[in-house]
Amino acid sequence: MGTAVPPPALPARPAEWWERLAARAIDGIGFVVLYWIVSLSLYPLFASGSGDRTADPRVLPGLVAALVAFGAYTVYDYVMHARYGRTFGKKLLRIRLTPYGGAVLDRTGLMRRAALFPGVLLTAGIPVVNLGAALFGSVAALFILIDKPFQRGLHDRAAGSMVVRDLC
Repeated sequence: MGTAVPPPALPARPAEWWERLAARAIDGIGFVVLYWIVSLSLYPLFASGSGDRTADPRVLPGLVAALVAFGAYTVYDYVMHARYGRTFGKKLLRIRLTPYGGAVLDRTGLMRRAALFPGVLLTAGIPVVNLGAALFGSVAALFILIDKPFQRGLHDRAAGSMVVRDLC
């Protein structure tokens, strides 16, 4: 039998699932507003642009708005974690991103983290693909709930990170 590798020491107490969810909700508010602004501003262009009545004129503005808003959210997630180790929502909830097991948070890992979650949201509105993305997002969220004691999601694993409570 092989020797089990002990888990790394915790740098701080892991953030609870509800703290992470609340931080995501706070961060997401502005991007939901951006989505609606883009969608509503594009709707008149597509609704009056063609005489084709077979296509729903709400689909394309919604898809473009989703790409803009979720793309902006992905960039926001990456930039805030790369610069400050936290987003605005995490700051309000006094949680932060930290390296896992003595690793270093590098920009490549943070890009993987942002591409996996929330970047998976970029597939919203694309038939069939969005089903797989929704399943992946659910599995990623379940990892946070079942990975004890570290509570790391798949996106945290890809980045070599974990979300912890501030010491202060």
